[in-house]
Amino acid sequence: MTTSHHPIAIVGAGLGGLTLARVLHVHGIPATVYEADPFAKSRTQGGQLDIHEDDGQRALADAGLTEEFRAIIHEGAEASRVLDQHGKLLFDAPDDGMARRPEVLRGDLRRILLDSLPDQTVQWGHKVTGVRPLGDGRHELTFADGSSVTSRLLVGADGAWSKIRPLLSDAEPEYTGTTFIDTYLYDADERHAATAEAVGVGAMYALTPGKGIIAHREAGNILHTYVELNRSAEWIAGIDFTDVAAATARVAAEFDGWAPELTALITDGETAPIARLIHTLPDGHRWGRVPGVTLLGDAAHLMPPSGDGANLAMLDGAELGKAIAAHPDDVEAALTAYEEALFPRTEPFYADAHDMLDLCLGDRAPFGFIDLFDGDPQEQR
Repeated sequence: MTTSHHPIAIVGAGLGGLTLARVLHVHGIPATVYEADPFAKSRTQGGQLDIHEDDGQRALADAGLTEEFRAIIHEGAEASRVLDQHGKLLFDAPDDGMARRPEVLRGDLRRILLDSLPDQTVQWGHKVTGVRPLGDGRHELTFADGSSVTSRLLVGADGAWSKIRPLLSDAEPEYTGTTFIDTYLYDADERHAATAEAVGVGAMYALTPGKGIIAHREAGNILHTYVELNRSAEWIAGIDFTDVAAATARVAAEFDGWAPELTALITDGETAPIARLIHTLPDGHRWGRVPGVTLLGDAAHLMPPSGDGANLAMLDGAELGKAIAAHPDDVEAALTAYEEALFPRTEPFYADAHDMLDLCLGDRAPFGFIDLFDGDPQEQR
């Protein structure tokens, strides 16, 4: 197969990579996004995200998509409540209507970004199998179908297990000791009334040291659950998640004695449980300047989930796009400006992410987590 050339190649059609492509498009700069998925809706895109004013919303403004973003907000979803394992309400923060961190579905957010790009910007079914430097800041990508492409600017927006990161850094993700397990309930109010009442209209947290159940009410009367367990990777590997009934029973057994309206989020799950081992890059991960290549989002600064990951990825994409637009004829100047701002901007979030895990599952759970809400609950979510 022949090798084509694209001046700006972005690997990964997640929120960060798409934001970069959109901001470049706003500035009249073409880019091509290479994505392993065969098409846009080939897999679900995860749950609800709260989009923050100072990063995610700012990035969407730079992308010219504020109006489209406002149209997909799940109204009322900023409400939060904390229960104990017996279902007793410990804390309740209604949605105050201010929408400072409005909730949207990740899939809806990705859709408005995709719809804002010219046709053929995203090249689906392009799984990267190799990447090599060619000198002078140029790189060659090779794909699973045997095709290849060269670039003068390569951006790794390809997540935790980035194929581009090794060009810049020897760092590898490490398991944090915590695993999230996803389940869903549909038609919740009609079919799972007691559980729907326990969850409420927004987010519900039932937390104890070492384990917890978090559920979000999503648009369409859906309850999306994240079971959180501090367990070894070996313990998780010992569960056969291809055997749905056995895996469900094994996870539910960790919550023996909990209120049935809470354990129903596991036992009544209407999709196969999916285990997501939580990994992190070293705190404050950074790299030296390598000509023609950089990273954004989880590829650059993977950390435990704390509500900031998607927001930071979109801000990375917007800031990189603006840096390229400011230095259209000098790739190295653009990448230097971007990285010099990126590293100090993201470093404090590592500590915040580790602290959030500890507040949710550490020795003081759930009361350390409740302390977050003191003063201004919406600011602490």
